[in-house]
Amino acid sequence: MSIKAIKNEIAGRMDKTLRSYEEELHTIRAGRANPTLLDRITVEAYGQQTPLNQVAGVSAPEARLLTIQPWDAGLIPEIEKAILKSDLGLNPSNDGKLIRLTIPQLTEERRKDLIKLVGSYEENAKIALRNIRREYMDKVKQMEKDKEISEDEERVYEEEVQKVVKDYMKKIEDISAKKEAELMEI
Repeated sequence: MSIKAIKNEIAGRMDKTLRSYEEELHTIRAGRANPTLLDRITVEAYGQQTPLNQVAGVSAPEARLLTIQPWDAGLIPEIEKAILKSDLGLNPSNDGKLIRLTIPQLTEERRKDLIKLVGSYEENAKIALRNIRREYMDKVKQMEKDKEISEDEERVYEEEVQKVVKDYMKKIEDISAKKEAELMEI
């Protein structure tokens, strides 16, 4: 396996980790209404857990308001229950056809809690990157043991793996800093 092939393989896996991390951060509300805020919520519908966006339309008609239009009005109590059980801290209100979620201003304490949450998500993403690095370092060591590459080539491969990991660690830190800044504004 060439250096280029290993770098491409690592980059592909790390891209997935990065996308997953970004999706996690979208679920942290920053004081503005965003339909992706509800992406993780599942509703008990028709005897099984179903993602909210598959049983209702979610929109943000105003900066601090989300509306949920269930396709079956009978699901309104289940949707409200799922929102109340989530860690979003939102209180739904409905008029029998539409659920409204008003996004409150973030308190200083809540902002700090959310920044801690960003930090824990960041650490989980970094752990995932480190696990990928370890896997590829082991793979390179095995290639050297199997005499596919020399000791010098092993060092070069390991340095290249480390460079890719360092780049992705930096990307994660940048994304975290951006999210923290977003949480502290307003």
